[in-house]
Amino acid sequence: MARTTLDEGSANERSYRHVRQGILTGRFPGGTMLSEATLAAELAVSRTPVRAALVRLQEEGWVTIYPKRGALVQTLSDRAVRELAEAKAMLESGAVRAARPRALTALAVEMRPDLLRQQEVLNAGDLTAFVELSIAFHRSFIAAAGNEVVLELYDRLADRQRFLLFSYGRRLLDRAAAIVEEHGLLLDAAASGDGDAFAATLRDHLTKSYGDATDPRSS
Repeated sequence: MARTTLDEGSANERSYRHVRQGILTGRFPGGTMLSEATLAAELAVSRTPVRAALVRLQEEGWVTIYPKRGALVQTLSDRAVRELAEAKAMLESGAVRAARPRALTALAVEMRPDLLRQQEVLNAGDLTAFVELSIAFHRSFIAAAGNEVVLELYDRLADRQRFLLFSYGRRLLDRAAAIVEEHGLLLDAAASGDGDAFAATLRDHLTKSYGDATDPRSS
């Protein structure tokens, strides 16, 4: 009995992680209708753990379940994109303003080589690698302030950022050179210690990356 429970728990968790990862990385983009039967076949499990995984993902807001039809992967509305961009702007700009000048100088030196790596993976069309590099790059501004509470809050947005970046995949690859250049400008602004300049540069970067969705008039 204990073994059966353990097996069921393992299958539930494996199903959950598989579907969740597929959503976050764009394998199951917004608007996709997920089939219990298809997912169960992919994972070589019964429909029961898949159903449990979809219920859990619905509770987290990633899918909407339609009985006898499947689970629809949610899309990001312009409002959701705008609010995520605004949250990033507030947290990152606030962190740069709070960070000590020495920390910002060290950050610029440490992250400069990262720009070359970003350019390499974008040139190779490796969106997965770029998404992780981009998230880590922007997170570094939060870490520079040394506030663990703010860092924890920012980390809670990581999966939303992944979902958003993968959904903008083609746009990001098309803007490869510009994105890396804008990241360099962010490092320059941070190193200068000018919080207002950093905030303006960041907002410009987010607007160019996500387009009209960041404009309140688009809602």
